Amino acid sequence: MDLTQAARDALTPLGYEVLEVSVGPHGRSRRVLVRIDRLDEQVVGVEDVRRASEAVGLELDRLDPFEGAYQLEVESPGAQRPLNTARHFERFRDLLIKLRVGGANLSGRVRAVEDDVVVLELGPEEPPRRLRLAEIERANLAEWPEAPR
Repeated sequence: MDLTQAARDALTPLGYEVLEVSVGPHGRSRRVLVRIDRLDEQVVGVEDVRRASEAVGLELDRLDPFEGAYQLEVESPGAQRPLNTARHFERFRDLLIKLRVGGANLSGRVRAVEDDVVVLELGPEEPPRRLRLAEIERANLAEWPEAPR
């Protein structure tokens, strides 16, 4: 069962974007973590987390994907926000990010986004590096903006 798609089906109509879904151990049960953002790019508040938790919880109850107990946690993006789409990279342009490409860990500043290509400044002496979104295995913010974006 695709839990990410199930979460998207429950949350997109409510105005939320599912950034990631992970399942891991939690004592003798498991933990389902759903990280969300608002589609209108406003700050995720406590009421958003409550609404999203309720919607995802109802969907998981309907689908019953696990034998036994699980704990559902819904969170705002947080300081290590995942970057998955061209819009995510554009939104956080000029901020430091950490990413994994071809099995290597890199960090740099997003300088531009051109269609499906992210332009990164890796260091003052290095030329900008152009990466297709499909090449990026994982990317997260490494610093938080001074004002919400």
